[in-house]
Amino acid sequence: MVEARRSAPSETTPVQPDVQVLGAREHNLQDIDLTVPRDALVVFTGVSGSGKSSLAFGTLFAESQRRYLESVAPYARRLIDQAGVPDVDSITGMPPAVALQQQRGGRSARSSVGSITTLSSLVRMLYSRAGHYLDDQPMLYAEDFSANTVQGACPECHGIGRVYEVTEDTMVPDPSLTIRERAIASWPTAWHGHQLRDVLVALGYDVDVPWKDLPKEDRDWILYTDETPYVPVHSRLTLSEAQAATAAGVEPSYSGTFVGARRYVLDTFANTKSGSMKRRVAQFLTVAPCPACHGKRLKPEALSVTFDGLDIADLSALPLAELSTLIDRAVERATSALDRADSPDSTGGRAARRDAGQRADSAGSAPAAADGVIPAPDPSVEKLAATARLGAELVNRLRPIIDLGLGYLSLDRTTPTLSGGELQRLRLATQLTSELFGVVYVLDEPSAGLHPQDVSALLGILDGLKRRGNSLFVVEHSVDVMRHADWLVDIGPGAGERGGRVVYSGPYEGLAEVEESVTRGYVFGGSGLPHRTPREPQGWLKLEHVTRNNLRDVSISFPLGVFTAVTGVSGSGKSSLVSQALPALLDERQGRADQAEDADAAEGDELLLSDEPDELEGEIRGDVDGVRRVVSIDQKPIGRTPRSNVATYTGLFDHVRRRFAETPEARARGYKAGTFSFNVTGGRCPTCKGEGSVMVELLFLPSVYTECPDCHGTRYQSSTLEIVWRGRNIAEILAMSVEEAHDFFHGEFDIMRSLAALIDVGLGYLRLGQPATELSGGEAQRVKLATELQRSQRGDTLYVLDEPTSGLHCADSDRLVTHLQTLVDAGNTVVAVELDMRVVAAADHVIDLGPGAGDDGGTVVASGTPAQVASSGAGASAPYLEAALREAASRTRASDGCDGVDDLVAGSASDQQAASPDRRPSNDADRTSCGVVDVLVPRRPGVPDEMATGAPSLTYEVYTG
Repeated sequence: MVEARRSAPSETTPVQPDVQVLGAREHNLQDIDLTVPRDALVVFTGVSGSGKSSLAFGTLFAESQRRYLESVAPYARRLIDQAGVPDVDSITGMPPAVALQQQRGGRSARSSVGSITTLSSLVRMLYSRAGHYLDDQPMLYAEDFSANTVQGACPECHGIGRVYEVTEDTMVPDPSLTIRERAIASWPTAWHGHQLRDVLVALGYDVDVPWKDLPKEDRDWILYTDETPYVPVHSRLTLSEAQAATAAGVEPSYSGTFVGARRYVLDTFANTKSGSMKRRVAQFLTVAPCPACHGKRLKPEALSVTFDGLDIADLSALPLAELSTLIDRAVERATSALDRADSPDSTGGRAARRDAGQRADSAGSAPAAADGVIPAPDPSVEKLAATARLGAELVNRLRPIIDLGLGYLSLDRTTPTLSGGELQRLRLATQLTSELFGVVYVLDEPSAGLHPQDVSALLGILDGLKRRGNSLFVVEHSVDVMRHADWLVDIGPGAGERGGRVVYSGPYEGLAEVEESVTRGYVFGGSGLPHRTPREPQGWLKLEHVTRNNLRDVSISFPLGVFTAVTGVSGSGKSSLVSQALPALLDERQGRADQAEDADAAEGDELLLSDEPDELEGEIRGDVDGVRRVVSIDQKPIGRTPRSNVATYTGLFDHVRRRFAETPEARARGYKAGTFSFNVTGGRCPTCKGEGSVMVELLFLPSVYTECPDCHGTRYQSSTLEIVWRGRNIAEILAMSVEEAHDFFHGEFDIMRSLAALIDVGLGYLRLGQPATELSGGEAQRVKLATELQRSQRGDTLYVLDEPTSGLHCADSDRLVTHLQTLVDAGNTVVAVELDMRVVAAADHVIDLGPGAGDDGGTVVASGTPAQVASSGAGASAPYLEAALREAASRTRASDGCDGVDDLVAGSASDQQAASPDRRPSNDADRTSCGVVDVLVPRRPGVPDEMATGAPSLTYEVYTG
C-alpha cells in the first residue's frame, strides 16, 4: 500500500486523520489498516468488486451503527434495519454515521416524493393555516389534507383515487360461448372451474346454452350473487343427464360450493398469496377515476381549500422547480404585506404577526376542539405570517433538490417510479436541510444517474454538508468527484480475491505515482476507450409522433446496425424513448402483444394503488424487417428473494447439478439433478429449507438470522455434500467467484459459456451463489446482459439498454463497451441510454434529448455522429462530449495520424448530409426549439429501401427478473 503523508491542514479546510481502521476483513478485505481524515470529503474508489463498499459500508458504517444502537432501547432496535457486526479488529475516531445507499424506490405506491422528503407535511400545514377557505368553512388540520389518513381520504375511494368494479363485459368477453366452453373467463381454468360448472348444473342451470341466450335473471345471479350454495353434483354431465341421474338415484360424484363470478374475482384478489393469481384476476377489474374526488384522493372539504388558486392535489402535481417559483412569489407578497402591517401607522401589527407565527408553528396535529371544529384562521395577518414562515421553509428545502437536477419531479410522483439515483439524491438533499453536524455521511455513488452538468451541483451539496462540520465517505467511480476529494482511497488492484487491499490513501494528486492503480490512468489521462471512426449509416427506422410521459409528438429515428447512445440531462425523456417507446412500438408493428408493460408488474394491493402508465402513442416505419429480435435489458432486480442468484438466473446451475447427478456415487444412490437444488425438497437441508440460515426470535431484542445449526450455512444435507465433482461439493461450487469457477470448470463448454459471458461484462468478482437481493441495479442489468450474450449470435437483434455502465469503474465500463461493439460488428444493433461522455464519444450515433428536464425536455436537441453533436454547440451534452472527444484524440493522435482534435470534433454540413441524406442539419434552429424532429438511422446492409410487404416474426424478450 502507498499512503501519502498528509500536508499541514489549511486554515480554510482542516483535514484531520482521525478515523483509524485496524484489521478489516469484511468480505474480500485482506486484513487492511487504514487512516482517513475526518471533517473531509473522502472518496473510496477501485474497480467493481474490489472491496470499497465492504470498507465504507460493511465496515465503517456498520461499526458506527452498531455503537449507536448500543445506546438504544433493546425493543426499539427491532424496528431498525441493522447492518450487522463487521469483521474488524478496531475502529477509532468514527463519529455517528448516516448511510445513503443506492436502492430503487419502495414498492408502496402510497409513498411519494413528498412523503420521503417530508415536504408534503409542510404543504399540508401551509394549506391548513394559509389556505383560502370557503365562507363559513371550519379550519382543517394538516391530517385532513393527507390521502393516507382516515381524516383526509376520500370516503368514496378511500384515498386511492380510483374506483374498481367487475363488469359483465370483462368477465364474459365472448357471450357467444357457452359456460362449458368457458364463457366466464374470470373463473379459474383448472379443476375448480369444472367444479363451478358442475355445481351450476346441479342448481338447474344449462351450461351448454350460449351465454347471450340465457335469461338476464340467470346471468345476473351467476355473475353477481353472494350466495354460496353447497350441493351434491354429478361431474361433467349436461343438465338433462344430471337431472336423469338424480331421478334414477345415482350417487353424486361429490359435493361442491358455488361462488359467483364477481365474488370469486374479489375474494381471490383480496386473499390469494400467489402473485400470478392476483395479477390474473386483476385484469377483470375495471378502473375509473373516482367520481367524488376526480382522482385527487382527498375528501371534498380538503379539495375546497386553495392556495394561490390551486387545491393541494393540483399543487402537488406541479414540477418542483415550478412549485418553488410559485411559493417564492407567495412569500414575497406575504412578506411585503406584513411589512406594511408593521409600519408605524399599523396598530398592533408586530404583536399580531408574532402570535400568528407561533400558531403557524403549532398547526397540524393539534387536538380537535370540543365541538370537533375550530374557527377558520384570520384572513389577514395570521395567513400572511403562516405563508411567509411556512413558504420560506418550503422554498429553502426545495432549493437543494432542484440544484441536484430533480426539479422535474413532483411531490405526488410515487417512489416505485424513481430510479435508485433519484431516490438517493432526494435523501441527500433532505439531509442538507437537516442542520446536522459532526456526523459521517456514507454515500453510495451519488453521481449515478447524473448528467455531467449536474455533477457540479452535487459537489456543491457535498461541500455544503462538509462546511457544516460533517465528514463525507463516498464510494464513487466519477473522475470529477475523485478530483474534487480531499482524500482518495483506492482499493484493489483487482476484483474479488485479487482486490481487498489499499493501493493508495492520500490526496488525489499522489495517486499519479502509484503504477499499480488501475484508477490512475483515468484520473490523470492515458487510459480509456480509443477514438474510433463511426460506422457508416445504412438505412433508417423512423418513430413518428411519439407521445409518452414528457415526450410530446416527437418524431425520431434510431440506427440499425450501429451503436447509438441516447443522452441528455436527467429527466429529459431518455428512458421513456429508449426503454419504453422504441421496443413497444416495434413490438406492436410486428403484430405481437406488448410484453414490456408487465415487466415490472406491481405486487399485491399495489396492483390497485400503482399509477397507470401514460398511454403510448405513435407509430414506427422504415426497415422494420431489419430487426428479427428485440432484447430489452433494464436495471430491475433479477429476483425478489435470496433463493435467486447468479448461477440460477444465468442457467449455468442446471448444468452444474447435472454434472453432480452423473457421478458414479450419485447414480448409485439414485440422486437426480433435483437433489442438488436448494429450492426443492430432496437434498436440501430440511431445517433451514435451503436458506442456509434460520431466524431466531428474541423477546425484547431484534430477531436475528444465524447460521443453520444443521447444515452450517451450506444449504444442503450432509449426505448431499458427500457427492463431489472434481474434488468439490455443490456448496463449495456456489461459494466460488465467477473467475475462480472459470478456472475450475475448464473444458466444460456449456458451463464455461455462461462464466465467460459474466466475465466479459465485468462480473468476475461475483459469487455463483450470491443472492439476487445483494446485487445493485447495474450488476443486475449486466447479469441479464451476460445471460443474453451466452446465446449464439445470429445478427438482426436490437439490444436496448438503460445506462449499462452505471455503477462501473471506468476500466469495467471500457470492457463492457468493447464487448457491445463486438455485438454491433456481428450485425446487431445496440441502443443505450448513457450519461458517461467517454462512452457516448465511442458511439456511432448520438441522440441528445432536452434541453431541460420534465416539461422542458422531451425534444431532440442534436443528433448525428459524436463529432457532429459536439460541434453543434446545442444542448447540455455538447461541451462535455467535446471534452471527451479531445481526451480520446490525445490518446490516439500518434497512432492514427490525427493532426488534432479539430479532425474529430468538426462536422461540416456536407458530412452530415452524406451521413443522413434526407435529414436537415441537427443544429437547425427550428429543430432545437420544436418537439417534432426527424432523426434518420442507418440500417443493415442488403435490406432494400422500400418497405417489405411481409415482415418476419419478431422475437421479443424483456430481462427484468
